[in-house]
Formats: sequence, structure tokens, C-alpha cells
Amino acid sequence: MYIQVYGIPNCSTCKKALTWLQHNNIDYEFINTKDIPPTHEMIQNWVKSLGFAPMRNTSGQSYRALGDQKKIWTDEQWIDAFTHDAMLLKRPLFVKDGTAVLVGFRDEAVVQEKLGL
Repeated sequence: MYIQVYGIPNCSTCKKALTWLQHNNIDYEFINTKDIPPTHEMIQNWVKSLGFAPMRNTSGQSYRALGDQKKIWTDEQWIDAFTHDAMLLKRPLFVKDGTAVLVGFRDEAVVQEKLGL
């Protein structure tokens, strides 16, 4: 099992997720989306797996700056927006064996289930 965690180091939710993974001795690779933004193809695959709605970071400034037009955007418009501004992506985003399985970190039981632990 190969787990990648996409996020930013100063995100409190990412910190909680990484601490939990370490505490549970789960190997992972952390990818800082500010330093290494995900590609259009990666995001396209993530949207296919998770849908665009759960992937939106609705509490961030980037999201609020989009204005009302975001309410009627298509999947492709969201993919383009995520590609151009990784801060629009909710964090952390978990990828297991190449497939996006979960975004966010609230319920440890859900994380365990989605990661197959």
C-alpha cells in the first residue's frame, strides 16, 4: 500500500492527519501542494474519484475570491481552477495506490476505512 498525502505544512488539519498517520505507524509521502502543485491530469483523476464538491476548500480566501460564478461551474471549470490555484483544494487529500480516496480529516474511522486499515 502506497499512501500520498497532499496538502500544505502549515495547515492545522494536515498536521493532525500527519500526526495520526505517524502515531499509527502508517508509511506515507507528504506532498506540499504549494511547492509541487498537482497537474491537471492528477486533479482530473481525483475529481473522477471524489467529485469536485468535496475537494473544494470553501473556507479559504481563494474560494471566496472566485465570486458567485463558481456556483454554476462545471467539473472541467473546477479542474482548471484547482490546477491554477492549489489553495482551492481542501486538505489533506489522501491518495492510495494512485487513486484519490479521501479529502479532509475529521473522523479517524472514516480515514481507516478509506485507507483500508
